[in-house]
Amino acid sequence: MGLFSFIKNAGKKLGIGGDDDAPDVEAVKKELASHDLGTDKVDVALEGDKVVLTGVVKDQSVFEKAVVAVGNTLGISKVEATELKVAAGAAATPAPAKAPVFYTVKKGDNLWKIAEAQYGKGKGAKNTVILEANKPMLTHPDKIYPGQVLRIPDLDQA
Repeated sequence: MGLFSFIKNAGKKLGIGGDDDAPDVEAVKKELASHDLGTDKVDVALEGDKVVLTGVVKDQSVFEKAVVAVGNTLGISKVEATELKVAAGAAATPAPAKAPVFYTVKKGDNLWKIAEAQYGKGKGAKNTVILEANKPMLTHPDKIYPGQVLRIPDLDQA
C-alpha cells in the first residue's frame, strides 16, 4: 500500500546502546509480535533504516497497527508496506490495503486536540476513538510524544 515516513530519532528503543541506528531485524520482528496483532503471516525485512513488511493481515486495522508498531521505533525512518495485503474472503485473492490516515504528534498535542484537528471542531470527545485505534501500542492518552505517529480511524468505521 505504500511507503510511510516516520521520524528516525523518535520512538521506542529496541535493544541496548546509545545511538539511534536502526535496530536489527530480529528486534523489529520481536517488537511486532509483542503486540499480538495477528501478524504471524507477515514477513519483516530491514533495509538500512527502512522496514519492509510483506504478507497478509486479516483486516485494515491490523495493517495500520503493524505499520505504526514498527515505524514508531527509534532508528526507523520508513516503513514500506507495498506487498502487505489485507485478506479478502476465503475464495478471493488478498487485496491491497486502502490508504490509511496517520498523524504525527507535535509538541503541545494531546488526543483531544488531535481529534478536533482530524474530525472537526467540537469532536474532541472522539479522542477515545484514536486511543482505541492505537492500542496496544498506546496504553494511556497521556503517553503520546512528539514525533510519534498515530492511526486516525475513519469515524464511520470506528
